[in-house]
Amino acid sequence: MMIGNRIERAKMSCHKGFLSLLLCVLSSLSLFTSCSSIDEDLSDCGNEYEMEYELQLITNIETELQTQLTTQAEMRVADALREHLANIFTAFARDIDLSFYDTGKEANLLHYESQLMNDNEKSYQLFLPMQKYRHLALANLQGNSWVGVTGREQSNTLALEQKQGETIESHETGIFSARADMDVLEGVDQTFHVKLLMANCATALVIENPEGVEVKDIQVYATGFATGFQVNTNTYTFVGDSPLVHAQPVDTGIDNMLCFCAVNFPSRDQAEGDEPLWEYRVYVTLADGTVTETILKISEPLCAGEFKLVVGQLDRDGSVRTDNSEVATSVTLDWKSGLEIEY
Repeated sequence: MMIGNRIERAKMSCHKGFLSLLLCVLSSLSLFTSCSSIDEDLSDCGNEYEMEYELQLITNIETELQTQLTTQAEMRVADALREHLANIFTAFARDIDLSFYDTGKEANLLHYESQLMNDNEKSYQLFLPMQKYRHLALANLQGNSWVGVTGREQSNTLALEQKQGETIESHETGIFSARADMDVLEGVDQTFHVKLLMANCATALVIENPEGVEVKDIQVYATGFATGFQVNTNTYTFVGDSPLVHAQPVDTGIDNMLCFCAVNFPSRDQAEGDEPLWEYRVYVTLADGTVTETILKISEPLCAGEFKLVVGQLDRDGSVRTDNSEVATSVTLDWKSGLEIEY
């Protein structure tokens, strides 16, 4: 239905409120400035509502890169990672997904909008009846083939679900979410401000090869992360075995500095017993065809919106060692692919 038709309907039926959605996407370092999105005079209804959306990119990526990669060569690796993750750690919304739910026991979906934005600031209009709503918003879902939306019919079932599989690829976009309670009143000017925060995260493994160890192949996987995200409660779910997330190689332009990056949901906040919170699994195929498996066990949580960098060195036997006190290492020489990999 055209916007003009919806405006005309609102003028004829004043029991429905006019809700103007103002989408403003800013980085956490920018100042949020107010702007008007009232494009039509609907004063004969006497009810104007404004919603302001602010995508807040709050991440530690710059701190992590600047403190761990300090030499001239390492800073080139940092630049390569910034470019590789530019589509993940972004304050730019390509699309926005808006769901409005009844606040009663059934929590049913009452209205849904999905819009292309492709900008950092945009406004448009829609109409909602006067009542209370539980509003859930998502951004940057399109183009992410490894994460989908389920349970949209009710607010307490709306979730982001990662594709299942023993091995999966990294998330392709940085996903953002928000929750807001709205009480749309008649005859009262209201502004609803909704902050969208990042729901996934990223990690990178830099492997230095100062001795020029000859290798045929290196495959890197990260594991130990959530498999889904409950939007209404802002909580993560861990169902079954955590898949191995294939860490993509990042071109550093430096022969003896390799880099691999994975984008996924966060890890648990606390470990269960002596288990690590998450892991890197590195498989190095040496010149003689043998494979060395190194498991880097990380005890520091990887949280939403965060970036964690692990730096290690490649030894002649194909193992990867690190001086990071938060990382424990387990090595299997002459590893065979038929062996069972246990988390």
